[in-house]
Amino acid sequence: MRFLIIIIFVFIINCSGNKVTNYHGTKLLEEKYNQIEVNISNKNDIVEIIGQPSTISDFNPNRWFYVERLKTNQSLFKLGTKIIKKNNILIVDLNKKGILKSKQLLTLDDMNDVKYLKQITSKEFDKNNNVFGGLITSFREKINAPMRNR
Repeated sequence: MRFLIIIIFVFIINCSGNKVTNYHGTKLLEEKYNQIEVNISNKNDIVEIIGQPSTISDFNPNRWFYVERLKTNQSLFKLGTKIIKKNNILIVDLNKKGILKSKQLLTLDDMNDVKYLKQITSKEFDKNNNVFGGLITSFREKINAPMRNR
């Protein structure tokens, strides 16, 4: 009984009431978004204010992406599952001279929830529908059959 009480006591002490947060990307992206100005800021200004981009587009080297993501624990009872508090993406488009052409800030509200269909795709041939399907099915059964009298 004492052993069980000690284990429960150690478990409760190790559980912290503080929420654990994981930060990924550029911090304070919304504030930095407001500091850069279209047709005024250039590449050097953007790198000085925000920093190097998280990624650069493969198709357009003048399109830069900055990412900010903040995840925190939901609660002690959820056993460590995390919830996304911030998910900001800044898209910066530059012209050929390196001047800021446009900027767009996507937030957590702009995320799309992708829904998947649970339909099952049917086969083109079925052994009940045509002779060819029955022939292929019988060949497959013979090939997959265990070796008996060979």
